[in-house]
Amino acid sequence: MSEFVSIAKVAQTPPGTISVHDVGGVSIALCNVNGRFYAIDDVCTHDGASLDQGELQGQLVECPRHGAKFDVTDGRAVVLPAVRPVKTYAVQVDGDDVKVGIG
Repeated sequence: MSEFVSIAKVAQTPPGTISVHDVGGVSIALCNVNGRFYAIDDVCTHDGASLDQGELQGQLVECPRHGAKFDVTDGRAVVLPAVRPVKTYAVQVDGDDVKVGIG
């Protein structure tokens, strides 16, 4: 069972943006898609670039290094050169706190 930990305030990641948070030594990219939050590993599965440095286009994040795209709602790699999905994390909003499930 996942333990949910607070990683951000809602206002820290406005719609259409990504913020990165260290959770137990793991970099997690928190993405706000039209007011809904999604959390993924902040590392491109193709070449290790930080996804929070990429652009969020709707529910797709584009890797800044080679242009791979991932669907932040389920982690799928949808544009080459990436073929492996990124890990996703459950997200809860509790008042003003955004929490991510770990473990």
